[in-house]
Amino acid sequence: MKILFTGGGTAGHINPAIALAQHFKKTEPNCEILYVGANGGMESRLVPEEGIDFKGITISGFSRKLNLEGFKKNLQTLKNIFIASKESKKILNDFKPDICIGTGGYVCGPILRMAAKMKIPFIIHDSNSFPGVTTKLLAKKASKVLVINNEAKQHLPKNLKNVEITGTPVRENIAVCGKDEAKQKLGIDNDYPVILSFGGSLGAKAINEVMAKFIVRHKNDKLNFIHGFGKRGHFVEDELTKNGIDLKGKKYTIKEYIRNMAECLAAADLVICRAGATTLSEIQIAKKPAILIPSPNVAENHQYYNAMALVNENAASIIEEKNLSLETLEKEVSKILENNKKIANEYYKNLERIAITDSCERIYKISKQIINERS
Repeated sequence: MKILFTGGGTAGHINPAIALAQHFKKTEPNCEILYVGANGGMESRLVPEEGIDFKGITISGFSRKLNLEGFKKNLQTLKNIFIASKESKKILNDFKPDICIGTGGYVCGPILRMAAKMKIPFIIHDSNSFPGVTTKLLAKKASKVLVINNEAKQHLPKNLKNVEITGTPVRENIAVCGKDEAKQKLGIDNDYPVILSFGGSLGAKAINEVMAKFIVRHKNDKLNFIHGFGKRGHFVEDELTKNGIDLKGKKYTIKEYIRNMAECLAAADLVICRAGATTLSEIQIAKKPAILIPSPNVAENHQYYNAMALVNENAASIIEEKNLSLETLEKEVSKILENNKKIANEYYKNLERIAITDSCERIYKISKQIINERS
């Protein structure tokens, strides 16, 4: 069996594909896997690090800026689409996949359109509650369109008969580690609640600023803090140190990037974060109460819709960035963690009810069925 994965641009497109590739390989050790992404894209670094074969194509996204710079970028993108189509055809002819699986982002377009022309079946998986442009453009030609929940399904054309709900594939180590074991591994030797906060690999300025203030305000409270500030958030360390916080103290784990997310999630009593699709899926599987702060700077405001899918199930809280302040954050944290954690327990039960924990296996079975029907 030969499987070609494609997706890129953000971790929300890449991580589900990596999780799927690992599950396919674990289930069928003899299967061959190739990942196609953008030359120079985030996936060109992350995928090989996981031991997965990678090939790049020349592709870029369209700019939404209505100026000369945007015009030049869009002209180059049109040229790249032509180049990427030729590159995609060669890759498909050389690899001869039994099926292609796209997980979103503009990089999917050339390879999946060419797969359709060459009569190679393909699946689109979209991790957002508001499916993206690439998904909508290719949905009719796909063997299956896989979405994370019923809300996402409602945003697709009603006449589509090939849509299934599968949830989002996540790393298998999520929710494997127990809370006490996780705290021990992290060096947390007290019973205080653990607040885990982060804003992505680059760092979300709004989250970094408010969390720096929050940690300073509550440095004498019985709380533990784990905060990932991202590449652009090193000012958080300076701000905390300036206000008398010992970053080597056992109550504080403050670092650029959280690489042991499974352990940090397991230890957490409350998560404060953006509303990217993969992050929300991990929160659901780990069943962690969360305050979601959707990024307002993403296509079609999809993080807001992702967050509201949980909020509408009474499984999370939301603070839109325009309303984010130290006061609004403190109010939500108090609501969730105080009064014997009544709200936290409600969120836990509802997360347990809606979480899809076997997404990888569902998609594997769908893929196998399509391949078998074709042979």
